[in-house]
Amino acid sequence: MESHHNKTMIKIIPAIDIIEGKCVRLTQGDYAQKKIYNENPLEVAKEFEASGIKYLHLVDLDGAKSNGIVNWKVLNEISTKTNLKIDFGGGIKSDKDLEIAFENGATQLNIGSTAVKDKNLFLNWLQKYGSDKIILSADVKNEEIAVNGWQENSGINIFSFINDYLANGINHVVCTDVSKDGTLQGTSVVLYQRIMEQFPDIKLVASGGISVIEDIEELLHMPIYGVIIGKAIYENRIQLKDLKKFL
Repeated sequence: MESHHNKTMIKIIPAIDIIEGKCVRLTQGDYAQKKIYNENPLEVAKEFEASGIKYLHLVDLDGAKSNGIVNWKVLNEISTKTNLKIDFGGGIKSDKDLEIAFENGATQLNIGSTAVKDKNLFLNWLQKYGSDKIILSADVKNEEIAVNGWQENSGINIFSFINDYLANGINHVVCTDVSKDGTLQGTSVVLYQRIMEQFPDIKLVASGGISVIEDIEELLHMPIYGVIIGKAIYENRIQLKDLKKFL
């Protein structure tokens, strides 16, 4: 066995995406390309926990499409019936949404669209809850920030977006390459490398395209904070037992 002296250097964060209370996956953010994997997300979360995983990326896809959080009951159930630390996103548009999410057990919140569209509101939340609770969620298409369930490009460059919020105290960033997400075609190593070179102090979580264990190992070469894994787990490309060496 080779030694994995750096195994604790990356957080393994499996994803559960929710539509109508069920665990689903999309391909490239397309709701028409939806596949249901489990009617009961709590079962999935318990399976993750049983395999030694400590973190969960929970996305309310109904919320992302509407004007606020929809599937808060799923968040509540997973947070009360497991010890997973949950970062939650999808539909966080108002002060009330943040209250609902934290009241129902979210450890951190992923905020994307509001960070693009209403900087002052986002900065208010950052100030109120602190940089360990608020994650800047950057969805990227050709190095530009994509918003509204990725249907539109904002024209904002990813590097200036991060730089701007870094100056305002952001610490945690989740970066999803939209073109890779749900495709099982490998991750955007070059993009993440460039982000880490430019912003060595941020806690960057890579998301989108992870398909095999080697994709995770490739990320270990840069000081990346964590990795979100979705479809690869559900399609059995990556077994939970194979993730043990990183835990």
